[in-house]
Amino acid sequence: MAPAQALLGRVGVVKSPENSQQWPSIRNRLLATGIQFCLIESQNWEKSQDLKDIKVLFLPNVEQITGLQVAALEDWMKQGGRVVVSGPTGNLAESEVKTQLRSLLGAYWGYINSSPSTLKLQETAQLSFLNPANLSATFIGGVIIPSDINAQPAAVWLTEGKPPGVVVNDNSIFLGWRWGVDGVTSAAFDTTWLKTALNRYGINANNQLVVVNSVDIPACDANATTPREPFPILPPEYIPKPETPPQTPVTPLPDSSLPSPNLRSDRTLQSSDYPVLSPPISGISSQQAQAMSQELQNLIARFESTLLTAQANSVPMVALPSEQLKNAAQPHLNASLHESQQVLNEAKQSLKAFQQLVNQQQYDQARQLWLKARRSLWDSYPAEHQFMQPEVRAMWLDRGTIVKTRSEADLAVIFDRMAEAGINTVFIETVNASYPIYPSRVAPEQNPLTKGWDPLRVAIKLAHERNIEIHAWVWLFAAANQGHNQVLGQPADYLGPVLSQNPDWGITDQDGNYFDKGPQFKKAFLDPANPKVQQYLLALVEEIATNYDVDGIQFDYIRYPFQQPQVNQTFGYSKSSRYLFKDMTGVDPIEISPGHPLWNQWTGFRIRQIDSFVSTVSRRLKEKKPDLILSASVFPIERNDRLFRLQQNWEEWMSQGWIDMIVLMTYALDTGNLEERTQAAFDDSLPKSSLIIPGLRLLKVPDPVTIDQLQLVRNMPIGGFSLFATENLTPSLQTLLSRSQPPQTPQPLPYRQPFQAAYGRYQALQKEWGFLLSQQQLMIPKANLNDWSQQERQLSQALGQLASQPSPQNLATARRILSQFQRQFPNWMNQQKRLQPYQVQVWENRLETLEKLLAYGERKVIQEGRGRISQK
Repeated sequence: MAPAQALLGRVGVVKSPENSQQWPSIRNRLLATGIQFCLIESQNWEKSQDLKDIKVLFLPNVEQITGLQVAALEDWMKQGGRVVVSGPTGNLAESEVKTQLRSLLGAYWGYINSSPSTLKLQETAQLSFLNPANLSATFIGGVIIPSDINAQPAAVWLTEGKPPGVVVNDNSIFLGWRWGVDGVTSAAFDTTWLKTALNRYGINANNQLVVVNSVDIPACDANATTPREPFPILPPEYIPKPETPPQTPVTPLPDSSLPSPNLRSDRTLQSSDYPVLSPPISGISSQQAQAMSQELQNLIARFESTLLTAQANSVPMVALPSEQLKNAAQPHLNASLHESQQVLNEAKQSLKAFQQLVNQQQYDQARQLWLKARRSLWDSYPAEHQFMQPEVRAMWLDRGTIVKTRSEADLAVIFDRMAEAGINTVFIETVNASYPIYPSRVAPEQNPLTKGWDPLRVAIKLAHERNIEIHAWVWLFAAANQGHNQVLGQPADYLGPVLSQNPDWGITDQDGNYFDKGPQFKKAFLDPANPKVQQYLLALVEEIATNYDVDGIQFDYIRYPFQQPQVNQTFGYSKSSRYLFKDMTGVDPIEISPGHPLWNQWTGFRIRQIDSFVSTVSRRLKEKKPDLILSASVFPIERNDRLFRLQQNWEEWMSQGWIDMIVLMTYALDTGNLEERTQAAFDDSLPKSSLIIPGLRLLKVPDPVTIDQLQLVRNMPIGGFSLFATENLTPSLQTLLSRSQPPQTPQPLPYRQPFQAAYGRYQALQKEWGFLLSQQQLMIPKANLNDWSQQERQLSQALGQLASQPSPQNLATARRILSQFQRQFPNWMNQQKRLQPYQVQVWENRLETLEKLLAYGERKVIQEGRGRISQK
């Protein structure tokens, strides 16, 4: 395979069964660009060799992609190939293939707009716009959701939240409409956008039109060794003229895709925010029907689980033996829960009817029924009832929100709102781009936007008055931020107050650039291998821990910049690092690249610098303040990829006990994507004592989706969540959270009181089981009921004893009984699982959470407690 530099300047365009009906208009618009294309039939593209000599691959509305094709695409892109895609690319692919495509393309088709919307350009350093006047239009397109840290919008829809319509990253460009389809967009619009995309990769149109007899696009021949004849250029009479928007637009999704006005929120969904399906051109394929059925089934399961929790917490828990409880009078449920139950029953019937209508080819009725069922579930989501379970309910208090406040009174309003929303932990952005928000004796300069007062000291007072823990959120190795420079009126390349005084403290890429190639606002980083850098950062966090009554410190940017080693985009070449590595190996790391025998050793060297710092700062801080909780915000990227790309080895930090809590930045616009991203928390190689919680984004996520995501997290073997960020806490979401997360009843924090939290969570489980028994809906065979009831009570007593009197003996007893209970649980729930497989899995997950809390408590309470006693 030729290296990236040797790829010819050819553009391959894929013709597939999905775009074959559109092909005449696609072909004409391709030819109208004046760019040379060659044709690849989708069935002839199954290995990277089939893409030989292709520089850019264009996939116009190609929905079906196989596993072999995505593997070929990945291999070819590693050699320097680039991709332009349009429309619902890969939407009909298998789930695993979709996941691979999201990773490769850095974005995916999210959902279609419900009505014509205007596409507006965004200023971006990654794309040079050709004829900007022809790049904006009003039509029905789709929202493109970024799935990569380096992806950024090049154009947005002028609807609520301004979601992306075109997304660009280093390797691909994703256009959010069906390119080349008459009646969707004009020919001039399509051709200008494609030329703009290809221009980014060095593909330019011919300056003159050449009249030829043929307007066919020749096939791409990967094995050709002789020069090709000149590419046919469309004659002038075939060039599409700019069109006026059609008077009758493409039929949008029906209004039933929107929640009704009585939704308990003033933030409405913009069309179908949750699904990742696009409406078919005609009919519903078997793959689409299966995906739609699965999506509705998953939503029903989460709704039903949430409803059970609400029902269980709406009635008093009766302490009766299981047999008597089973025959007790059924408790009365309030009207809203009764209504939610009816909606749930109707949705289950709709799910069955949907598949029947599809089988009868009544596609319009099937889609209408599906949309109506989903809308009803959203409108009636039982989010107004208390969720009584000990959990971490954290929120990042961002610098932008802090600087808008000018006094204690202003900041008190923010903390009142978070307290009302049930937040029990606040990560306050204390150091950003080397600027602390407080007057520091260590850092050279306080943030100019907070000078004149000390927001950190005020925030600590306000948080503790409201029974909220407050943790200082600190940027560590990211020392300068072009976005912050812009806010402060500094030059874009200003290195910040620390690096500008100590340029040798920074790391660069191989070309000597300090700033990374991240999206939009680039950052410059301190060198983790420099002893002076480590001493400075240690002094800074010690100043915070000792001078302020913070409950914890959260480490952010505890990594190297994002890198792409396969194209020689790497960081870490400071004087200190180069000297130390050369002293170890005899080779200057700037002279090596991926494939070199020492490359893995160079990567390992940088990983160890971060690990060593985490170890040192953890030991130093715990010596000074033993009760301090240390957490870290990290990426949930697959471990090997993460180690090579940013040297962030958080699994090791957990295993060694250096960090108390890991917060995964699993930000997602939809619940399905969030579920995929949280899989990093369930790696079997992680120690059971790992306390890991996901981070949920609020920006551009409608309230019903946020509530659904919270329920998904609560159903996983996880002890809480963190919301990003306070600036996106709208009044409507605050109201919803306050109803389900009561601030009036303080509960133990898992990272602070793990044994008490375990006991409280088990009591919440007992409430659900007790409620179902009283409703005669817990299908435990009569022969097993007494055994289950006895062991259930024994486990409750053991956990209660441990919570009140933590000791190695009580811990051993609780673990033994819990383990026995977990082993027998599947047998007890065998019949229940046939009826409610998801709910039984939720219970098993919550029992696993208890197991993790006991393991965490052993390290945090038992072992560290012994260490403190021995030191005294």
